[in-house]
Amino acid sequence: MDESEIPPPAKRVFPPLYVSTGDASIDRLAFFHVLERLKTQKRTGWIPNAESISDHMYRMAVLAMCTSDSALDVSKCVMMAIVHDLAEAQVGDITPREGISKQEKQRLEAEAMHNFVHDMLHGSPAALRIEALWNEYEEGETNEAKFVKDLDRLEMALQAREYEMAHALDLQPFFDSSLPHLRHPEVKRWGEDLAQTRSRSR
Repeated sequence: MDESEIPPPAKRVFPPLYVSTGDASIDRLAFFHVLERLKTQKRTGWIPNAESISDHMYRMAVLAMCTSDSALDVSKCVMMAIVHDLAEAQVGDITPREGISKQEKQRLEAEAMHNFVHDMLHGSPAALRIEALWNEYEEGETNEAKFVKDLDRLEMALQAREYEMAHALDLQPFFDSSLPHLRHPEVKRWGEDLAQTRSRSR
């Protein structure tokens, strides 16, 4: 299977944004419930009934803990991995095949984050920390953001290999779009290990 064989997705319908009640306790609880969507919404673009968004973020967080790079703020990397796709609780996992432009995707995700941070969590210090981590990842300028982006790529490649083995598929395009773009030396080495074991077993 390659990307050309995956049927085009149905037109996405986004849930309405949350409207604050003005009660911080009620709005905060609503946010806690919105997080459940990350457990039930599937990642898109490859196989039916794929892993969930939170599955993807959880493995990234543990991968961040495995680094030996003492120059990185590992705690920040773990938190960034956990929140980097948080907006997908509202908009889902949008792929390029859906015909939604990169600019529109960024707008929808920023709108979702504003809704979470300000309408549901009332701009609390914790909410602003979540927002700052998400923005830092999106901007991709700090060493931590670049590292976590590499983990995002590596996690996709790991998952692709697991789907290949479980379903007898050839998911080469997902390796081509991830492993060659790894930049952090340690993550790049992990990717090379994956590529070598994949090559030996084919």
